[in-house]
Order: sequence, then structure tokens, then C-alpha cells
Amino acid sequence: MVRVISLHSFRGGTGKSNITANVAAAIAQAGYRVGVVDTDIQSPGIHAIFQLSEGRITQTLNDYLWGRCRVQDATYDVTPPELQDSPGCIFLTPSSLNAADISRVLHEAYDVRQLKDGFRELITTFNLDYLFIDTHPGLNEETLLSIAISHILIVVLRPDAQDYQGTSVTLEVARKLGAPHILLVFNKVLSESDNPAEVAHVFENYRRQLRQTYQCEVGTILPLSRQLIRLASSGLFIFQSPDHLFTQGIREVGDKIIAIK
Repeated sequence: MVRVISLHSFRGGTGKSNITANVAAAIAQAGYRVGVVDTDIQSPGIHAIFQLSEGRITQTLNDYLWGRCRVQDATYDVTPPELQDSPGCIFLTPSSLNAADISRVLHEAYDVRQLKDGFRELITTFNLDYLFIDTHPGLNEETLLSIAISHILIVVLRPDAQDYQGTSVTLEVARKLGAPHILLVFNKVLSESDNPAEVAHVFENYRRQLRQTYQCEVGTILPLSRQLIRLASSGLFIFQSPDHLFTQGIREVGDKIIAIK
């Protein structure tokens, strides 16, 4: 059975797209066929993490939503070279970076029901095992649809008072929509120590606090990483730093997703 996974945050800047790309890559590395759709049409960018150059993009999700092409024509094989010897693969449907296209979305909107049809078409055309939806921050018609049709909702938040409040709102809405499985990913956690045991203790305290506050499973805790900042969204971190604490956390989320039946 195909699993649809939405990644969402109440506010921007949580690292949601980086987490989406890296978790998708971890699951593909486990041998699965994975699709990723960038529905953050107002501020797209996940294509850069998959190193899909703008010159290679001839059609986008915007073109599909406006009836210019089929959704599969706006989808690209972005399987990284690290997976060449694996049955796993990744297909990405990017949104347009063209200023006129973004402006049109802001002024005219689009029929979000067509998104659902596009998701189905992608699953069938590319024989997907998992479909990841990188949503726009906040709550709008598109994100509500994505949450409603997802088997798994991953909510990304940072150690920030506004994120805490926004996550409460997101979870309340998700539960009303009947989201079957919800995982929290707590990102950009700063530890004052480099001692692994002390870091583990800090992270475990956060896990306990998040579970108590939100009554929700914690997918993982991810550190604020200098290496990830230096990478600047120009590649998949899990392949460049396979032993890093961030990578370990990404793989923890991937394993939990695969375990959900």
C-alpha cells in the first residue's frame, strides 16, 4: 500500500524542506520508490537540495495546476548517485521559481482538488511506495487537503515560543481532520556540550517534554548543525555526513515511517 506523508510547519524557517528531502532519500536508500511534491508554491526550493538545476526544469507543478501539462511531465528523476546500485529511486515534482508564476498563484490561486488528482497520477505512473508532500507553512486550503489525505503527518518545529503555539494549532486541526499517524520532528536544537552522553540527556528531556505537552509521538530530535548550515541546501546531507547526529535522526524518522503499516 502506498503511503502519503505530509511534512508541515506552522511557520517558515524550520528546516522542513531539508528534512523532507533527506528523509525521502533515506527511505529510497532502503530500496523504495519515492515521490516528492513541492506544494510550497509561494516559496519553492526543495529542487536545490536534490541538485535539480533550473535549466533542466521545463515544466513544473504550476503548469500542471493550470492545465498546461500532465503532472508526470512536470516530474523529474532526481535519484542521487549514491543509490545507483539500489532499487530505490526518487522522483520530484518542483514548483516554479518564475516570479510571474508565483505572483499568479498569490493573486489567482488554483483548484486544490486538482492536486489530489495529481497525487494519484504520480503514484500510478511511477509505481510509488511513498509520496512525500512538502507543504507551505501555515494553514491554508492546500495544506488542509494534504493533511486530510495523508497516512502520516510530520510536524516540524523549533525551540521557539511561536513554533510551540503554532504547533498546538496545527495538531488540533490535524486531529479534527482525522490524521491517522502524527510524528513531531524537533529541529535546530542547540546543545551547550559536545559530550555525546550530555547531548543524549538534553535530547531525551526534550522528547519527554514534547510528548507530555502535545500527547504525540516524537519522530526525532535534530541538532542545530554547522555542517548543515555550510551545505546551504546544495545537497543531501545524509550522504555527505553519514555518521552525523543529524543523519542519525533522519534515519530514525525514516525507520518509523517504514514501520507504520
